[in-house]
Amino acid sequence: MDEVLDLLREHNEPVPVPLELPDEDRLVEIEEELLLPIPREMRSFLLEASDVIYGSIEPVTAADPYSHTYLPEVTAVAWEQGVPRYLMPLCEVDGSYYCVEQDGEVVFWRDGELTDETWPSVWHWARDVWLES
Repeated sequence: MDEVLDLLREHNEPVPVPLELPDEDRLVEIEEELLLPIPREMRSFLLEASDVIYGSIEPVTAADPYSHTYLPEVTAVAWEQGVPRYLMPLCEVDGSYYCVEQDGEVVFWRDGELTDETWPSVWHWARDVWLES
């Protein structure tokens, strides 16, 4: 995880208005809103790396409720489109979603169903997908 976080920090692109990291209280509010616990590694990702801007895809964020990547909004749209409600979206790409299972595994939902593509954790996904975008 630390190695991937270091890589993300190295590649973070400067922007006029940088993203902020959420605090633990904000994540608890989001869990209460979604009625779903945030998986452990996704929680650490949100607390430590959700302010990184890099590449062509945009993972969810949790600090700014007005952001188009705000976790509750992305989740509402994903669930409306058919993503199973036990999954927590990590990133939307062209109407498809990378989602996190409660055990921390990342799965890919496309065209109304889960694919065979999986990653053991959010940090593996960040290394293999996000940093390659």
